[in-house]
Amino acid sequence: MGDVTDVRVAAIASLTPLEELDSDPFLVDTRSQHDMCARWAAGKGYVVTRQLRLYGLRPDHHALWTDVESGEVELFVAANDRVLARALTSVPEFAAECERRGVRLEIAGLDEPPYNARTKASVHRRLSMPTAGYDGC
Repeated sequence: MGDVTDVRVAAIASLTPLEELDSDPFLVDTRSQHDMCARWAAGKGYVVTRQLRLYGLRPDHHALWTDVESGEVELFVAANDRVLARALTSVPEFAAECERRGVRLEIAGLDEPPYNARTKASVHRRLSMPTAGYDGC
Protein backbone atom coordinates (compact mmCIF):
# COMPACT_ATOMS: atom_id res chain seq x y z
CA MET A 1 0.00 0.00 0.00
CA GLY A 2 1.37 3.37 -0.94
CA ASP A 3 0.15 6.78 0.04
CA VAL A 4 -2.51 7.01 2.76
CA THR A 5 -4.94 8.36 0.13
CA ASP A 6 -4.79 4.95 -1.51
CA VAL A 7 -6.88 3.45 1.34
CA ARG A 8 -10.25 2.34 0.01
CA VAL A 9 -13.03 2.08 2.58
CA ALA A 10 -16.33 0.21 2.79
CA ALA A 11 -18.77 2.06 5.07
CA ILE A 12 -21.11 -0.28 6.94
CA ALA A 13 -24.60 0.90 7.88
CA SER A 14 -27.27 -1.11 9.66
CA LEU A 15 -30.60 -1.79 8.03
CA THR A 16 -32.84 -1.33 11.04
CA PRO A 17 -36.64 -1.52 10.77
CA LEU A 18 -38.47 1.79 10.56
CA GLU A 19 -40.48 0.71 13.62
CA GLU A 20 -37.37 1.41 15.72
CA LEU A 21 -37.17 5.06 14.65
CA ASP A 22 -38.42 6.37 18.01
CA SER A 23 -36.26 4.10 20.17
CA ASP A 24 -32.97 4.46 18.22
CA PRO A 25 -33.22 6.87 15.28
CA PHE A 26 -29.53 6.71 14.39
CA LEU A 27 -29.71 2.94 13.80
CA VAL A 28 -32.56 3.53 11.36
CA ASP A 29 -30.91 6.50 9.62
CA THR A 30 -28.52 4.81 7.18
CA ARG A 31 -27.79 8.12 5.46
CA SER A 32 -26.42 9.65 8.68
CA GLN A 33 -24.45 6.48 9.40
CA HIS A 34 -22.82 6.65 5.98
CA ASP A 35 -22.23 10.41 6.35
CA MET A 36 -20.42 9.79 9.63
CA CYS A 37 -18.23 7.13 8.01
CA ALA A 38 -17.49 9.46 5.08
CA ARG A 39 -16.47 12.30 7.43
CA TRP A 40 -14.23 9.91 9.36
CA ALA A 41 -12.61 8.62 6.14
CA ALA A 42 -12.14 12.12 4.69
CA GLY A 43 -10.49 13.22 7.91
CA LYS A 44 -7.88 10.53 7.40
CA GLY A 45 -7.45 11.14 3.67
CA TYR A 46 -9.21 7.87 2.81
CA VAL A 47 -11.89 7.37 0.17
CA VAL A 48 -15.19 5.52 0.61
CA THR A 49 -15.53 3.17 -2.35
CA ARG A 50 -18.50 1.15 -1.06
CA GLN A 51 -21.57 1.89 1.05
CA LEU A 52 -22.98 -1.27 2.58
CA ARG A 53 -26.40 -1.56 4.21
CA LEU A 54 -26.59 -4.75 6.22
CA TYR A 55 -28.86 -6.46 8.70
CA GLY A 56 -27.71 -9.56 10.54
CA LEU A 57 -25.31 -10.65 7.80
CA ARG A 58 -23.01 -13.59 8.48
CA PRO A 59 -19.36 -12.51 8.79
CA ASP A 60 -18.34 -15.01 6.10
CA HIS A 61 -20.97 -13.85 3.56
CA HIS A 62 -19.42 -13.38 0.12
CA ALA A 63 -21.04 -9.93 -0.26
CA LEU A 64 -18.67 -8.60 2.41
CA TRP A 65 -15.54 -9.98 0.82
CA THR A 66 -16.05 -9.61 -2.95
CA ASP A 67 -14.77 -6.01 -2.94
CA VAL A 68 -11.88 -6.96 -0.66
CA GLU A 69 -10.85 -9.78 -3.00
CA SER A 70 -11.04 -7.47 -6.04
CA GLY A 71 -8.92 -4.82 -4.29
CA GLU A 72 -11.74 -2.24 -4.09
CA VAL A 73 -11.82 -2.29 -0.28
CA GLU A 74 -8.97 -2.36 2.23
CA LEU A 75 -10.79 -1.19 5.35
CA PHE A 76 -14.26 -1.50 6.85
CA VAL A 77 -15.68 1.30 8.98
CA ALA A 78 -18.93 1.51 10.91
CA ALA A 79 -20.30 4.60 12.62
CA ASN A 80 -20.30 2.92 16.05
CA ASP A 81 -20.49 -0.43 17.84
CA ARG A 82 -24.32 -0.49 17.83
CA VAL A 83 -24.38 -0.18 14.04
CA LEU A 84 -21.85 -2.97 13.61
CA ALA A 85 -23.70 -5.24 16.06
CA ARG A 86 -26.96 -4.78 14.13
CA ALA A 87 -25.34 -5.15 10.70
CA LEU A 88 -23.62 -8.47 11.44
CA THR A 89 -24.56 -11.65 13.26
CA SER A 90 -21.22 -11.73 15.08
CA VAL A 91 -18.85 -8.79 15.44
CA PRO A 92 -16.08 -10.95 17.01
CA GLU A 93 -16.24 -13.40 14.09
CA PHE A 94 -16.19 -10.52 11.59
CA ALA A 95 -13.21 -8.94 13.36
CA ALA A 96 -11.40 -12.29 13.28
CA GLU A 97 -12.15 -12.69 9.56
CA CYS A 98 -10.89 -9.14 8.91
CA GLU A 99 -7.68 -9.95 10.76
CA ARG A 100 -7.27 -13.23 8.90
CA ARG A 101 -7.66 -11.42 5.56
CA GLY A 102 -5.49 -8.46 6.54
CA VAL A 103 -8.35 -5.95 6.37
CA ARG A 104 -8.66 -3.23 8.99
CA LEU A 105 -11.92 -2.73 10.87
CA GLU A 106 -12.53 0.71 12.39
CA ILE A 107 -15.26 2.50 14.31
CA ALA A 108 -15.80 6.14 13.32
CA GLY A 109 -17.06 7.05 16.79
CA LEU A 110 -18.09 10.61 15.93
CA ASP A 111 -21.03 12.30 17.65
CA GLU A 112 -24.41 11.13 16.43
CA PRO A 113 -26.65 13.84 15.03
CA PRO A 114 -29.40 15.06 17.34
CA TYR A 115 -32.90 13.81 16.57
CA ASN A 116 -36.17 15.55 17.29
CA ALA A 117 -39.69 15.09 15.94
CA ARG A 118 -38.84 17.00 12.77
CA THR A 119 -35.66 15.08 11.92
CA LYS A 120 -37.33 11.76 12.74
CA ALA A 121 -40.19 12.69 10.39
CA SER A 122 -37.65 13.45 7.67
CA VAL A 123 -35.99 10.04 8.12
CA HIS A 124 -39.42 8.39 8.12
CA ARG A 125 -40.41 10.12 4.86
CA ARG A 126 -37.13 9.25 3.17
CA LEU A 127 -37.34 5.59 4.12
CA SER A 128 -41.05 5.05 3.63
CA MET A 129 -41.32 6.68 0.20
CA PRO A 130 -38.22 5.62 -1.76
CA THR A 131 -40.17 4.62 -4.86
CA ALA A 132 -42.29 7.77 -4.94
CA GLY A 133 -39.40 9.85 -6.23
CA TYR A 134 -38.62 11.43 -2.88
CA ASP A 135 -35.02 12.62 -2.96
CA GLY A 136 -34.46 13.12 0.76
CA CYS A 137 -34.45 16.93 0.73
